Order: sequence, then C-alpha cells, then structure tokens
Amino acid sequence: MEPTIIIVLVLAVLVGVSLGLLGGGGSILTVPILTYVLGMDPQEAIAASLFIVGTTSAVSVISHGRAGRVRWKMGLIFGTAGMTGAFTGGLVGGYIPGTVLMLLFAIMMVATATAMIRGRKRADDSEEPKELPLARIILDGFLVGIATGLVGAGGGFLVVPALTLLGGLPVAIAIGTSLLIIAMKSYAGLAGYLFTVQIQWPIVLAFTAVAIGGSFIGTALAGKIPEKTLRKGFGVFVLVMGMIVLAQEIPDAFALLTDA
Repeated sequence: MEPTIIIVLVLAVLVGVSLGLLGGGGSILTVPILTYVLGMDPQEAIAASLFIVGTTSAVSVISHGRAGRVRWKMGLIFGTAGMTGAFTGGLVGGYIPGTVLMLLFAIMMVATATAMIRGRKRADDSEEPKELPLARIILDGFLVGIATGLVGAGGGFLVVPALTLLGGLPVAIAIGTSLLIIAMKSYAGLAGYLFTVQIQWPIVLAFTAVAIGGSFIGTALAGKIPEKTLRKGFGVFVLVMGMIVLAQEIPDAFALLTDA
C-alpha cells in the first residue's frame, strides 16, 4: 500500500471521531484531505466527501439515537428540506470552478465558527429549548442543504449552529440530530454531483470504512464533555481549518482572476 494511502486512511479515523463527537467536521477534514493529500479535483473530492460523511453519519446516528440525543421529528423535517437544497447545490456545483468552490467552503467555515464561538445568549440556562415554526425549519433546512450540496460541506458545522443558536437545542442533542440531517442531505447532494463527476470508489469505500470505525470512538466520548467547552472547541476547530483552506486557495483565486 502506498504511503499516501496509509496517511489518508489514518486521517480518516479523525474524520470519524469528529463526526461521532461533534456531529460535524467530517467534510471540513475530508475535502482538504482528498484535495491536498490525494490530489483529487475539488468537484471529485466534494462528491466523495458527501458519500463518506453521509454514510459515516448514518451509522453514528444509531448510537446517538439509542442514547436519546436525537430529535427525530425536527431532524426529519430539516433533513427533508435540506435534501432538496442539497440536490440543487450538487447539480450547480459540478459546473463551478474548483477554486471558487473551495473559497466558498472556507468563507462559510469562518462565518459559522465565529457564530459558534460567540454562542447564543439565553436569559436563563434552565430555559427549555423553543420549538421553531415549521416554515422556519423548512427554510433553514433548504438553505443549509444548498450549501451542503454546493461545496460538500455545511453538514454539521452549519446544522449544529442552526439547531443550537436558532432552535435552542443543547449541543449534545444538536450533534445527534445533525447526524440524521447530514446523512439525508449528503446523499441528495451526491446524487446531484453524479451527473458530472466520476468517483474513485475503491479509495472512497476504504476511507468510509475507516471513518466509521473512528465514529464509534467519537460517539463514546459525546455527551461527556461540558456543553460550553464542546461548542467553543468546535468553533475554534472550524475557524482554524477555514483559515488554512483560505491560505491555500487565495493565491489560486488571484491567478484565476489574472487569467480572466
């Protein structure tokens, strides 16, 4: 086995741990790994990420559900709306230059990280999570779905903030619920990309299998870390990754503008 493949499979464990523990971060790690380590084109990396993250999330949500950390009704409604947006984003993303997609990816990461670090102001920590209006859940789900399908991201790192900052769910429950939503939206986004992208299935399936193994580690740790620590740690992680991607892509963006 080539050293590069071994490195990628080791990193796949981190993808699974991130999804199981944080309910997100899978695409934040997977897209850069497939793009910068394996050398995949951004569109192919995004499509592969949608399969990897969707499948790993689908497995992880089972354990979270058994622990009572999934709001099934909200998740299914949000996820169904997100599937429509993700399919649309996947169709459109196949025709957008890879550099533009990666810049959008990084910008969303930085904006979301900022919101997570700042947190959601609540008058009373004992306040019960509010019920969002159905129309709001559908709209938020659709918009987040477009982001997921377009850049292979916006799974957990947009869904978890949406459920915590807007819906008032505790982070641990938002994480479990986000995994259900991520799985639904990822497969819809993948379906859109398959019209224009070919996937290297042997590599992707191996990555997925290892990531699923890592997700069991993350799930075992979930719910044992204080909510404030988990939220801020998640935000810092996303912010750092976003800055790394920006540093990688800004030179290419300038070159693209110069050529134009």
